[in-house]
Amino acid sequence: MIKKIFTLLICTISFQAFCQDNLKLWYKKPAKIWTDALPLGNGRLGAMVFGGVKRELIQLNEATLWTGGPVRTNVNPGAYANLLLAREALFKEEDYAKAYNYAKKMQGYYSESYLPLGDLVITQDLKDTIPSSYFRNLDIRNAIATTRYTIDGITYTRQVISSAPDQVIVIHLTSSKAGKLKFKVGASSLLKYHTVAVSGNEIALKGKAPAHAQPNYIDSKNPITYDDSTGCKGMRFELQVKVLSKDGQITADTSGIAVKNASDVTIFLSAATSFNGFDKCPDSDGKDEHKIATDYLNRVASKNWQLLLTRHYADYHHFFNRVSFKLAAPADNSNAKLPTDERLVAYTKGAKDPELETLYFQYGRYLLISSSRTKGVPANLQGIWNKEMRPPWSSNYTTNINVQMNYWPAEVANLSEMHMPFIEFIKNVAVTGRVTAKEFYHAKGWALHHNSDIWALSNPVGDKGDGDPTWANWTMGSPWLSQHLWWHYQFTKDKKYLKEIAYPLMKGAAEFCESWLVKDKDGYLVTAPSVSPENAFYDDKGKRASVSIATTMDMSIIRDLFTNLIDASNELGEDKAFRDTIIAKKAQLYPFHIGKKGNLQEWYKDWEDPEPHHRHVSHLFGLFPGNQISPVNTPELTAAAKKTLELRGDEGTGWSLAWKINFWARLLDGNHSYKMLKDLLRATNVEGTNYSGGGGSYINLFDAHPPFQIDGNFGGVSGMAEMLLQSQNNEIQLLPALPDAWANGEISGLKARGNFEVSMNWKSKKIVTASILAVAGGKCTIRSNEPLTIVGMQVRSNKTTNGYVIAFDAKKGVRYNIAGKKFN
Repeated sequence: MIKKIFTLLICTISFQAFCQDNLKLWYKKPAKIWTDALPLGNGRLGAMVFGGVKRELIQLNEATLWTGGPVRTNVNPGAYANLLLAREALFKEEDYAKAYNYAKKMQGYYSESYLPLGDLVITQDLKDTIPSSYFRNLDIRNAIATTRYTIDGITYTRQVISSAPDQVIVIHLTSSKAGKLKFKVGASSLLKYHTVAVSGNEIALKGKAPAHAQPNYIDSKNPITYDDSTGCKGMRFELQVKVLSKDGQITADTSGIAVKNASDVTIFLSAATSFNGFDKCPDSDGKDEHKIATDYLNRVASKNWQLLLTRHYADYHHFFNRVSFKLAAPADNSNAKLPTDERLVAYTKGAKDPELETLYFQYGRYLLISSSRTKGVPANLQGIWNKEMRPPWSSNYTTNINVQMNYWPAEVANLSEMHMPFIEFIKNVAVTGRVTAKEFYHAKGWALHHNSDIWALSNPVGDKGDGDPTWANWTMGSPWLSQHLWWHYQFTKDKKYLKEIAYPLMKGAAEFCESWLVKDKDGYLVTAPSVSPENAFYDDKGKRASVSIATTMDMSIIRDLFTNLIDASNELGEDKAFRDTIIAKKAQLYPFHIGKKGNLQEWYKDWEDPEPHHRHVSHLFGLFPGNQISPVNTPELTAAAKKTLELRGDEGTGWSLAWKINFWARLLDGNHSYKMLKDLLRATNVEGTNYSGGGGSYINLFDAHPPFQIDGNFGGVSGMAEMLLQSQNNEIQLLPALPDAWANGEISGLKARGNFEVSMNWKSKKIVTASILAVAGGKCTIRSNEPLTIVGMQVRSNKTTNGYVIAFDAKKGVRYNIAGKKFN
């Protein structure tokens, strides 16, 4: 009791991360469809909990369960010859249709697909299936899902966790009256070749994944195949279920495990695959999935629920509690008391609900912790949650925006460790990418295109001619992914990592860009062929086309890589000769151009768009996630970027809306960012695919592309963080794009480049107090919209043309307290 009172006292005195309230999604009824269900994950094992009464469905995933095997080499020996022909068509003939057709002949195979593991079904024997009370929730503060209902005076409770320290999913069932639990547990899988064995109190579901599944957007008579002519058969997998009870009777038959006369039951779920790395056959060279799953299960079988819960909480809180975010609530805060589905609808209709917005921010952090903790296996298009054998876009790694967006919030939201699976993946794809660069283009370095998968696929996809070059032949994957290598260093200042991991990979990407760039008629270095995903243009003859040279996105990404590589070389004090080469190449890159409408030109020429409101705004890469365009340093380009967004419009798919939050934040327009956030949070139950419009959130707050893509959730978190804190130009900007709706609030634990941890509270849109923890030390420059001073130091901010700037040398490990006040 004393400990509880003490904790409450701390919460009253100072808003701490572990004292955040209302961080729950909750509902008055079970899930009807998958996007109503609630996600759990430990980074490897995922579960979607439906919360049924008589029949509970828990849909399961394992992060490494994919179709296919290691990528093949020498898949298109004619690619290089067609590259030369495509360039000839572009430079000599300006025949974009011909270049398009040659590009189709430069393609390899499609990526593999992420698969569902199986379903666990708990069928409860109840006289009455209509509960007198019902409640289900997801507590993201503790990463636990609870279903509770009362029938015939008995309250039944189910709690579910996906534990990272113990690597199992645990379901704990209780009844308020002794001996009233009576149910059956069964397991099944959509994968064709699987077996289910039941013995005593255990179920073992074993099987093999297909050799290949065609993407869901490809028409095929046999889209899922189990035979592989390469000789590397599909991946093995195993799900094990164990049921334990303190007081009940447990029996088994071929249909599953039956429990009766119990009041407390724990169900353990363990799973593993034979995946043994991106370059090893999962069958002949695979791991022993049975042993792995069995070992996990054996290690937890003797642990009680409370111990498992304690271990789970300690692990999860270590990450989640680093950041707190609170906004002042309106006087009438009734919307916050509604179930989440009703709350989302009311918000969409105009109800003010800042607590829903902060919940959404923390929900994104929760999803990243839950889906990105497996080495070399980053969060895919759906995190780790998927129910389809042919999921949308194969649930793969789409590298022309989507997988990068997944990791935009990793560093700033103080989840640097969750970035590492993506960085490990980049190491893998650089290996296959060197083969792709050499075989397809006779180029140095490593290349990556529009799609990848767990096998680190790097070739342009399209089944050697079936793909649309508008997306399939985009070549800028390696330089864009390299941005994340540099970000991780900027936020951590880990020079060992920079020297041993980031710099060599960045250099390899730069070597590819060096090889890929050619000179145009004016002597500029350009890319060719070049696309602007996934858009098109009308050429000089009025014909629709999509393949040209030197798209603004291409040139921006390469300029970003070259800038970062130069900075990295200077940081290390090494590789001067290559640095000088890159400095010279950077000076020759085709520059930005402003079009006749005042917009930033997307193409090599100032062509018109067939789809003026296209969801991709790729040519604004230099605004975000790059930093080549900013109100402080490049006002003309900033104005052009703003005009581009105005012409493009505010509509878009889920991830497109999220990207626009970030764009408008970089333009320092908090109110427009906020409008895009509200659009991202609008309620939708659309189950179809809408490429140009739509967007919003399902009732479980999953991002609706539609269908579900998790990148919108992560991009939304990034955008909210950018509204509150920016650090891309060697300075920390406090509250750069604060909207009027967030006039009063506080946040703690955000990270800025330079490894500075930032906390702030503000009133009437002005800083009251802030603090900067210099984790690594070094020069610290702070920009704000009002004067600041460092408490206890004779350091005040100076007025500039773009706000106030304060600079000082920060000592490692010291926290600097900052006061916002007016000076005479």
